[in-house]
Amino acid sequence: MTPATLRRHSWAVRARSLAIAGALAFAAALIFAGPAAAVVGPVDPTAPVAPIDPTVATAPGVSVGINGIDGTPSSSIIVLVAITLLSVAPSLLLMTTSFTKVFVVLVLTRNALGLQGTPPTQVLAGLSLFLSLFIMGPVLGQMNDDGIQPYIHGEMTFGEGLDAAVVPLKGFMLEHTRESDIALMTRAADTANPDSRADVSMTTLMPAFMLSELRSAFIIGFVIFVPFLVIDLVVSGALMSMGMMMLPPVMVSLPFKLLLFVLVDGWTLVITALIGSYR
Repeated sequence: MTPATLRRHSWAVRARSLAIAGALAFAAALIFAGPAAAVVGPVDPTAPVAPIDPTVATAPGVSVGINGIDGTPSSSIIVLVAITLLSVAPSLLLMTTSFTKVFVVLVLTRNALGLQGTPPTQVLAGLSLFLSLFIMGPVLGQMNDDGIQPYIHGEMTFGEGLDAAVVPLKGFMLEHTRESDIALMTRAADTANPDSRADVSMTTLMPAFMLSELRSAFIIGFVIFVPFLVIDLVVSGALMSMGMMMLPPVMVSLPFKLLLFVLVDGWTLVITALIGSYR
């Protein structure tokens, strides 16, 4: 077969293929368009319109709720609340618990010993955290029983559960806050004096509580510093009398301070004093 014959044959095949495809497309258009045209048809403007029944809803209503079918909050809402609490947990830990006082006292104890990096700050922070959980245990348990569990079981709304959970925490803070600090923050906010301690707002109570905690921590730190200061003075006087002025007194006094701290079981005394200040 010559090349010219082959070209004519290929063009004939292509023409037949295009004709078959066009016929199929036209048939499909007739099949799908026919019923639609039959159903739609022309619209008569004079035809009566069927009345609308007002008792039948034309669109489904939309309602949004945070609780499940049985009234308990959904798991997604609980996760959202937990994430929110974790984001503000550092501020709550510093402003409403005993963490600040415990941590400041432990750091002052380390400085009184003359140890700048031992124990590390992470160790002191971890010890302060667990001591704070121990001290705040009864308060946290009451908050869980009064507010968190009723909300989880659907017995309270979120607002009611929050108000009930704040009551024990507010009582703890009021118990360990001086009235002078509350009066200071009330005057600074330029608000009227509350009728009783229970009427103090949380925005006024939290900074007043922090001031009282820092004052108590500094008083405990002063008591801890005094014996170690006496050791430094004795060592400095001894070195001066021997003419060893080039020798740093800290190098000589540090072993004596460590020895004294170990003999009197210093960590036990400090922690006992901290826990006792909240009893």
